[in-house]
Amino acid sequence: MREKIMPPLVLTLICVIISGLLVLANAATKDKIAQAQQDKLNTSLEALFGEGEYTPLEDLHYDGVTQVIRSAKNEAIFEITVDGYSTDGLQLLIGIDPEGKLAGISFVSIGETPGLGTKVQDDSFLRQFMGISSSDFTMTPVTGATYSSNGMKHAVTIAMDTYTANKEAILNHG
Repeated sequence: MREKIMPPLVLTLICVIISGLLVLANAATKDKIAQAQQDKLNTSLEALFGEGEYTPLEDLHYDGVTQVIRSAKNEAIFEITVDGYSTDGLQLLIGIDPEGKLAGISFVSIGETPGLGTKVQDDSFLRQFMGISSSDFTMTPVTGATYSSNGMKHAVTIAMDTYTANKEAILNHG
């Protein structure tokens, strides 16, 4: 009888101990992880529009947009995560100026294939998006038709469409 009870009992005890250790590890690291993510976001914001004051518009939620941020100069910045070759491989900040033109793209993270999918970060690729408005963008073909470049076009489309449909709410918020 003891041979039948001991293995499940030992396994249960091991599972309880491991679960407890995972809870402790989570408690010890969650604040550091959250701070590292915020630091990465702040670095990307500064790369996009320079140093300044940025206000997350926490009560505005739109399909495909992780968060909306407004700069002190009334630029709308959309944090968007889309699939490239990798699922959720492109985490971007896409900035639109008050006139509705794309003002910048910054990468928070990229999980694409080095050397191929990461070419979407190159200035030569990003230049094709700069200064376009929503009406210009629908007619603009995107060069370098890879999963990553199609993901970029999708992210820019989400940002432009969201801005166009919600400009007043975003610019007059708070």
